[in-house]
Amino acid sequence: MTTAVISNDRMKTFEELESAVRSYSRGWPTVFTKAKGYKIWDVDGKEYIDFFAGAGALNYGHNDAKMQEKIIEYIREDGILHSLDMGTTPRKEFLETFREVILTPRNLDYKVMFPGPTGTNSVESALKIARKVTGRDTVISFTNAFHGMTIGSLSVTGNSFKRHGAGVPLHHTVAMPFDDYVENQDSIAYLERFLEDSGSGVALPAAIILESVQGEGGINAARLDWLKKIESICRRWDILLIVDDVQAGCGRTGTFFSFEPAGINPDIVCLSKSIGGSGLPMAITLIKPEFDQWGPGEHNGTFRGNNLAFITAKEALSFWETDDFSNGIKQKANLLREKIDSIIAKFPELKAEARGRGLMQGIAVQVDGLAGEICAEAFDRGLIVETSGPSDEVVKFLPPLVIDEEGISKGMTILEDSIAQVLSK
Repeated sequence: MTTAVISNDRMKTFEELESAVRSYSRGWPTVFTKAKGYKIWDVDGKEYIDFFAGAGALNYGHNDAKMQEKIIEYIREDGILHSLDMGTTPRKEFLETFREVILTPRNLDYKVMFPGPTGTNSVESALKIARKVTGRDTVISFTNAFHGMTIGSLSVTGNSFKRHGAGVPLHHTVAMPFDDYVENQDSIAYLERFLEDSGSGVALPAAIILESVQGEGGINAARLDWLKKIESICRRWDILLIVDDVQAGCGRTGTFFSFEPAGINPDIVCLSKSIGGSGLPMAITLIKPEFDQWGPGEHNGTFRGNNLAFITAKEALSFWETDDFSNGIKQKANLLREKIDSIIAKFPELKAEARGRGLMQGIAVQVDGLAGEICAEAFDRGLIVETSGPSDEVVKFLPPLVIDEEGISKGMTILEDSIAQVLSK
C-alpha cells in the first residue's frame, strides 16, 4: 500500500502534464535515472535487469563505452549535428563501413536511403518506392503484422486498436495469413490461389511486406522454408519483397539480418531501432539498385541527417567484423530457450508455448490477462519485461544482445518467481 502511494506521487507530473497516450510509464511506474549494459536504475537506486532494450533499439546495451567516447569527442570538436542529407564525415564513414562489414560479406547489393529517424519512416519509403517502380497500388501484408504508426505503415499493420487510431479508412492493402496463423492450413497455397484466381478480388500487388519474426504481433517466427516460398512467389509474379527488419534485425535473431538463415534476397529492407547503435534516432531503407528510382527530394525529411547516430552506428558495426558476436547471441539464445521450456513445464497452469528465435523470444500464455500480471509482478521484483500479441498474451523477451549468461539466468529466475507469486493469488 505504501509503495503504491509513493509510486503514484512520483508519477504525478507525468499524469498531470503528459498526454493519455503514454504507455510504458503506466506499466513501469518509476522514474529511471541511469543505465549501463543490461541494467537500469531508478531515482531510489533500485536496480532492474532490462529484458526490454528500448523495444529492440538497444541491442548493444545502454551507454556502450566506446560509443559514448566517440560522441563526446565529436561534440567537443564542434562536429556538425544536423545536416539533412548533406555530405558529412560521419555519414560517409557509416556508408563505407556498412558496405564493407555488412553488405559485401553477405553478397548483398543495396543503395542506402536515409528516410527519416524512425522505423515507420523506413516502411513508408519502402511502400512508396514499390508502388512507384511497379505502377501498382496494392500491398500484401500478413495477419498480426506491425509496421509502424503513420498512415501507410498502419495500412499494413494488423492490430485493430492501432488501425482504428488512424481515424480514416486504410486502403490499398490486403492481409493474408502469416505462417501457422491457422493450424494445419497451408498459407502459401492460400496466397497463391488468391494471386492465380482472377475472381479472387485481389489485384496483383506492388509488394509483399513481412517480418520474419513478428515482434509486436506476438513473437511469431516464420519458418525458413515459408520465407523461401514467399520469395519464390514474389519472383514468379514480379512482386517486390519488402522485409521489415526494424525490430528483428541488427542481430536480434542471431544474424545481422533476420532473413539470412533463409537464404533469401529481399528487394527492399527496412532497418531502424538498433541500426543507430546507441538508441539515437536513425533509420535506413535498403533498395536494390535497379529499384532506386527516386527523383531528388521525392522522399525527404528534416531529421534524416543525425550525425551522432551515424557515429554510434558505425561503432556498432565493429561487433560484426567477426563471427564471435553472432555466435555468442546464438549460445545465449539457446540458454534462454532452455529457461523458457523449463518454466512452461513447471507451470502447466499457464497453458503456455514457446515462441521466437535468437534473443527475440517469448512465452505465449493462454490465460486471459495473466501475461500482464506476470510482467507487473516482475517489475516489482526488478525485471523490465513487456507483453506483446493481439491480446497482450505473450511475455516478450528482448534483452540487450550484450547480456551475459548470468544476466539471463537472473532475469529468468525473477520471472519464475513472479509467475509463482501470480499463480498463488
